[in-house]
Amino acid sequence: MLKDFILPIMEEDGWEWLVAPIQQLISWGASAAMVFGGVVPYIPQYRDIKRTQNAEGFSTYVCLVLMVANILRILFWFGRHFESPLVLQSIIMITTMLLMLKLCTEVRVTNDLNVKRRSFSAADSKDEEIKTPPKRSFLVLRWC
Repeated sequence: MLKDFILPIMEEDGWEWLVAPIQQLISWGASAAMVFGGVVPYIPQYRDIKRTQNAEGFSTYVCLVLMVANILRILFWFGRHFESPLVLQSIIMITTMLLMLKLCTEVRVTNDLNVKRRSFSAADSKDEEIKTPPKRSFLVLRWC
């Protein structure tokens, strides 16, 4: 008897009660992937630069281009609204590029200072002789 009552209700409702939340969950997941997907490749790069203290292989021009593109996307949004996950992606991408630029400049400045310190310390060291060109007398230079 209970079976005869429940089956027609489920057939009328169908799977709507289950499909709607799953669709919403997939939509949120896709939006999150869109927002954070552009940042994911920079996480290993950031960690590698921080670990090795070497930013030689990273181009700051890429940061410049991505920042300009994302700033233009945000400015375009003010004129004509589009999906909010794209605006959030731009904001997060600009933040990521600023963090990458900060790290790269810190690493490069530190490396440049270390090179300058090494050259000063090498010049002051008594272990290494500083080679200077031999002095010539005035007469030798005039005759040559």
